[in-house]
Amino acid sequence: MNAEKHFNPSALCRDESSRRLVAAAYEMIAERYVLARHQIGAALLDADGATHLGLHLDAMVGRAAVCAEAVALGVARMITRAPLVAVAAVRFPKPTEDEPARIVPPCGLCRELLLDHAPDLAAVISMDGIARRVPLSTLLPHKYVGTKWSADVAQSPPTSAPS
Repeated sequence: MNAEKHFNPSALCRDESSRRLVAAAYEMIAERYVLARHQIGAALLDADGATHLGLHLDAMVGRAAVCAEAVALGVARMITRAPLVAVAAVRFPKPTEDEPARIVPPCGLCRELLLDHAPDLAAVISMDGIARRVPLSTLLPHKYVGTKWSADVAQSPPTSAPS
């Protein structure tokens, strides 16, 4: 494996919390990478300072695949009701690729999902070789707004299970 693939993209982060978030996503996917199974790792930071990890789950049927950000969201919501603050995702290169691991923005579906559960979430993205934290809503300026949930339900998770 090319030594460049072991480049931890957290080195591109200017602030410490983004650096820790990217490093957590990178370390997890570097350890668990499996060709055609797991290529992306994600990390979500909550307001209490905890980091929640997710692993991309590929599938034979493409629609059955689950993004790392969605897995991290599920993990976070199993553990805490704390507001979610930031997300970072790292793509680990295939053995045939000569590029290093890199920070990737959430896909469109994940942007919708994450904003449903954390409207003020920031995303760590790479711009011009520097990792920056930006409001996720700026990456999805025309978010779908339906009538399934009231605005206050979308802003905060329920405090107890329905009866």
